[in-house]
This record gives sequence, structure tokens and C-alpha cells, in this order.
Amino acid sequence: MSQTLLSLLAFFPLLLAGVLLIGFRWPAKHAMPVVFVVTVAIALLAWDMTVVRVIASSLQGLVLTAAILWIIFGAILLLNTLKHSGGILAIRKGFSGISPDRRVQAIIVTWLFGCFIEGASGFGTPAAVAAPLMVALGFPAVAAVVVGMMVQSTPVSFGAVGTPMVVGVGGGLDQAGIGTLLSTVGSDWETFFRLIVSEVAIMHGIVGILMPLFMVMVMVRFFGKNKSWTEGLSIAPFAFFAAFAFVIPYMLAGVFLGPEFPAMIGGLVGLAIVVPAAKAGFLIPKETWDFADPKDWPAEWMGSIQMKLDDVAGKRPIAIWMAWVPYVLLAALLVFSRTNDTFKAMLNSLSLRFTDIMGETGLSASLEPLYLPGGILVMVVILTYFLHRMNAGEMKRAFSESTNTILGAGFVLIFTIPMVRILINSGVNMSDLPSMPVAMAEAVASSVGGVYPLFAPTVGALGAFIAGSNTASNLMLSQFQFNTAELLGISGAIIVAAQSVGAAAGNMIAIHNVVAASATVGLLGREGITLRKTILPTIYYVTAAGILTMLAVYVFGIGDPLSQAGLTTTG
Repeated sequence: MSQTLLSLLAFFPLLLAGVLLIGFRWPAKHAMPVVFVVTVAIALLAWDMTVVRVIASSLQGLVLTAAILWIIFGAILLLNTLKHSGGILAIRKGFSGISPDRRVQAIIVTWLFGCFIEGASGFGTPAAVAAPLMVALGFPAVAAVVVGMMVQSTPVSFGAVGTPMVVGVGGGLDQAGIGTLLSTVGSDWETFFRLIVSEVAIMHGIVGILMPLFMVMVMVRFFGKNKSWTEGLSIAPFAFFAAFAFVIPYMLAGVFLGPEFPAMIGGLVGLAIVVPAAKAGFLIPKETWDFADPKDWPAEWMGSIQMKLDDVAGKRPIAIWMAWVPYVLLAALLVFSRTNDTFKAMLNSLSLRFTDIMGETGLSASLEPLYLPGGILVMVVILTYFLHRMNAGEMKRAFSESTNTILGAGFVLIFTIPMVRILINSGVNMSDLPSMPVAMAEAVASSVGGVYPLFAPTVGALGAFIAGSNTASNLMLSQFQFNTAELLGISGAIIVAAQSVGAAAGNMIAIHNVVAASATVGLLGREGITLRKTILPTIYYVTAAGILTMLAVYVFGIGDPLSQAGLTTTG
């Protein structure tokens, strides 16, 4: 079979998903089972995978599905708990105290709070937390998901305390081979890795400056009364202020502290600077912007858990600071669980592990219900029950509503994530073919030649679109990106950095991330609406990152110890 045909077949499941979800506007619950069946057929007939490996990959995907559903359930349960405790009403009033302008609220909740949550937890948690919070504040459900997905960009490379870099890049590159060569030029792996981390932080920092403004412009243009780009542009000074308040400490942390804390430090410093400034009206337009009256919203904007004021009216009053305590506890516990080894080990002590699924496949999966963000969210819910002095009836209603919401997401994800695992695991086959994601990447690389640096972030985004994870994309494609750079005689560090930046941007259009975020606000079946909006900032992000990479390589001549010495791991 020709390389071209193989590449087309590798792309086909993704193209089919895009056509069905975006073109034909099928709900994911109909589209993804079809895509799964097609993927299985390609894996068996074209890639010559064994039936056992396909089944094992699917079972591995189901374990990962359970983990994601657990996170979604925790996020929804916290929202419904606050709804029934009266906390949501207090939070809503509190945001009006900062600013009644929905553009300001979106920037603070998604860009700053969302970036912090990404740094602490990662794996789709920011959208799962921010989207329902915005719905509770009175945003249309679709707008909340779209804006919530857009934060899955700049902070993502340093999400989950640096996991995409430490695990993704660190595990995706041949550390031994690269380290041996580095030693011949007086360098080492740690120095090389820190160079990649610094380049990722700087590239994200530059490209991310426009993201708060894009978030607001997309929200105002597609969900505002006047459908006006201008109403979004009018808050540009505040949006840039919020952007710089995050990206400056973010970049400094990436360059001087390493991969674990840039997103968390950027989020915390940004909140400390921007919230008081917003209260003081700093750089905020005189005209307050709001959505149309909810009764005038199209039905497709509304989720099944859309919260109106009367849903929480009549609850006993809760102080604003007490209403926010659950989110403060969530952030604190997420950080503590990722940075304190004793607490981390205690949470990981409860673990369901599956090794050599289906026997001798080498495929494994695990589920740590306490360590996962879902476990932390449930802990916070339990604490909230006592802190907000709820009764059993209120808690029972919150649990029932959350359980009903999660069922639909489960059906979609039991097809989506197993499909992803088949693609990723297809590198082990009886025809000695590369995995489907690598075949796609090779097709891109071979078709563009010397301008490849322009497309390196797009390759990373493609990997994340497939896997729904920056970490997984980096694991799959970092070595491929490094080898391509070597063949072109350019810096492998900068191309691997571009891979990570692109993979972060790809999270904005990763199908199972969209499904997960949609589930938290009761929007299952309308994933195509979100994807049609988030594709715009994704194109911006990978294009801008690609241009920066081209400039770094061909204009500024940025290299690394290996490229400067003319050494390669492939030669």
C-alpha cells in the first residue's frame, strides 16, 4: 500500500468526525459510534492490527473514559451542591460587585481562574470547572463552553504541575541518546530540557497575549445582542492588561523555575492584580455589556442545567466569602495533592490497575479515584455540605441532578476515547507500519520541506486533536519532531517546543474535551456548535506559533547545543 494512501486512511477517522460533527451537525452520540466502527475497520484491514490489540486498546480507552467521567461528575456535583446551598446566588452577586460587565467576568473566570486551575490539575478540568460556573453566573451554556474551551491553550503546556512537559516531552524524547550526544559538547539533558521549557513559555507568552481579547470577541460576536466585533474590541485595553498580568509571571516562571509552576503562578499573580483593578473600574469601558434577556436566547444556546435566578431564589443568604470557599479549597487541594509527596502517595494508595490487558499486549491502564481531580472535587463537595450547613434533602437533589447529567456524556465517551487509543496504539501491527498519528505527521513533514517549522505546531495540534491531551501528543510526536529538525539541520529544541505549543492549542478542538465540557452544562448533542467557534482561535494559535518558529530558526538563528555542533542522533 502506498504511503499516500496510508496517510489518507490515517486521517480518515478525524476527517469523518469533523464532517459529521461540523458539516452535517450530527450530535456526538450519533457521530462517534460511526467513527469508532470505521477506525476499527481501518486498524484491522489497513494497519493489520490484531483483533486482540484492538480490543485491548478499546478496554484501555474505557478505563480512561471512567477517569474523565469521574472528573465531569465531580465538577457537576460541586456546581449543583452550590446551587442548592445558596452559594451560587452569592457568587453571582459577588461578580456583580467586581463588575457587572460580562466581558470582565469572562476574562476573570476563564482566563485567570481557569489558567490557575489548569496549572494545578490539567486534563480538561478548567473547562469542566469554569463552564458551569459561568452558566451559574448567567451566561448561555454554549457561550460558557466555547469560552471555557478557549482557555485550553496558553496554560496547557504547564498544566497538571508541568505534566505535558515532564511526562510528555521527557518521556517522548530519547533522553539516553540525546544525553550521550550532549555530553560530547559539554552539556547535559537537564540543560537541554530547560531550554525547551523556556522556549515553550516564551512562545506561549507571546501568542497568548491576544487570547483574552479573542475570548471576549468570539463571545460578543456570536452570543451578543448586536452580533458585533466592535463591542468586543472596546474592552481591548482591559483584555491586554489581564493578558500581561498572566503571561509576564508565567514566562518568568517558565524560564527561571521550570515546568511545574508557570500556569499556577501566572494565574495567581493575574488574579491578585486584575480583580482589584476591575473593582476600581481600571480600563473598563463606561458602557456595561450584557447578553440579551434569557427569554430571547435561541433554544440551542441553553443547556439542561441552565440556571436562572429563580432556581436559587429563596435560599438562605450565604456570605460571598463563604460561597467562594469551596473553589478556594478546590484550588488549594489540587495544588497540595500535586506538590506534597505524602498527600500524593496517600491519594494514590487507592488505585485500580490493569496491566497487559487481554494478555501480552503491553497495554495497561489505571484509575486513581482519589488523586484524580474528580476525587478532589468530591472531597470539596463533602466539605461544602458541612461548611454551608446543608441538609440531606438538598444534597440528595444535587447528587440526583448530577447523576442524570453524566449518563449522556458516558455514552459518547465510551466510543470516543477507545477510538483514540486504537489510533495511538496502532504502531504495533503485523505489517511494521508506524502508528496512524505518526503516519499523519510524516505526511505533513514530507509535503512541506524547509518550511516545516511553520507547520510544526499544527502537527502538535493534530496529535492533541486525536488524543485530547497535550501530554499524549508530546509522547507520540516529540521524537518525530526532533528527528525532522535534525534532517533539516535546525534546532531540535525549538521544534519540540513548537510541538508542545501546538499540542496545547489542539486541546481547544479535541473532541472528547468538547464533549466533557458540554456535559458539565447539559449541552450534549451540540458539540459541533462549539467546534465551529473554537476552530478560529486554534487556527490563530498554530499559525502565530508557526510564524514565531520560522522567525526563531531562519531570522534569529536560535539553535541548541546539538544543532550548533552539527551533531544528530540519526547520523
